[in-house]
Amino acid sequence: MIRFIAHRLLALVPVLLGVPLFIMLTIDLIPGDPAALMLGEGATEEMVTALRASLDLDKPLLVRYARYVTRLLHGDLGRSIREGRRVNDEIADVWPATAQLAMAALGLAVAVGIPLGVLSARWPNSWFDNVVRVVTLFGLSMPIFWIGLIFIVVFSLWLGWLPPGGRGGLPHLVLPSVTLALPTIAMLARMTRSAMLEVLREDYIRTAHAKGVPGPRVLLRHALRNAFIPVTTVLGLQTGQLLGGAILTETVFSWPGIGRMLVRAIFARDYVLLQGGVLVLALTFVLVNLAVDLSYAYFDPRISYA
Repeated sequence: MIRFIAHRLLALVPVLLGVPLFIMLTIDLIPGDPAALMLGEGATEEMVTALRASLDLDKPLLVRYARYVTRLLHGDLGRSIREGRRVNDEIADVWPATAQLAMAALGLAVAVGIPLGVLSARWPNSWFDNVVRVVTLFGLSMPIFWIGLIFIVVFSLWLGWLPPGGRGGLPHLVLPSVTLALPTIAMLARMTRSAMLEVLREDYIRTAHAKGVPGPRVLLRHALRNAFIPVTTVLGLQTGQLLGGAILTETVFSWPGIGRMLVRAIFARDYVLLQGGVLVLALTFVLVNLAVDLSYAYFDPRISYA
C-alpha cells in the first residue's frame, strides 16, 4: 500500500510540472506583448519594460520555467500582478469558499444520485425508472450557467425564497450547490443504475435470493457494494468536473471562490494568479483521484496494492 501511494505521488510530479509549462506556452501563443496587454493602452514603454523584466518575460521560455519551478519547490506561487499580493495568500482567501461549495454539491449528488440509480435498477423499465432516465438526461444536457440563471429568476426574483448570490449562511449555499450538483446527480444515477443492473444478473445474487436473504439486504449489502467500483470511478472524475463547474457557478452566483478569482485573473490578464489557481485545481483533482484509487480495495478485497 505504501509503495502504491508513493508511486502515485511520484506520478503527480509530471502533472505539477506540466501545468505551469502549458500555461507559459499559452501565454507565449497570445498575439502581441503579454506585458503590454496586462498594463493596458495607457502604459508607457518604461512600464512595459519593467513588467517584462519582473515577470521574466524577456527571458527564454526554459529559463522562465526553471525559475518558476524553483520558486514552486519553495512553496512560492509568485505575486499577483494586479493586486500585488502573494498568490498563496490570494488562494488561501478564496479556497475555503470553493471547498465549501464543492463539498456541499458532492454530498448532495451522492445523497440523491446513488439512491435514484439503485431504485431505477430495482424496478427497471418501470414508470419510476423512465422518469429518472428522462430527468437525468435533462440534467446532463443543460448547461450549468443556464440552470443557475433559471434558479435565480424563479427562487430569488419571483418567489423571493433564497438570495440570488453572495456567500453567507445556509440560504446562500442552496442555489449554487444545487446548480453545481445537478450534472453529477444525473451522472451518478445513470452509472449506478447501469452497474447495479449488471451486478443483479450475477449468480451470487440469485443464490442470495434462493437462500431467503431479504431483498433490501441483497440489494444494499451484496449488489450495491460490488457495483461501487465503477460508481466510485465516476465520482472521482465528477469531483474534477465540480471544480471546473465551480468556475461558472461561482461567477453566476457571485460566490467568492477560486472560480471567480480565475475569471478575474483572466480579464485582468494576471497570468501569475491564473497559473497558481490552475495549479492548485490540478493538484486537488489528482489527489481526489488518488483517494478514489485507494478506496477500490475497500469495495473489492480482491484488489491488492502490494
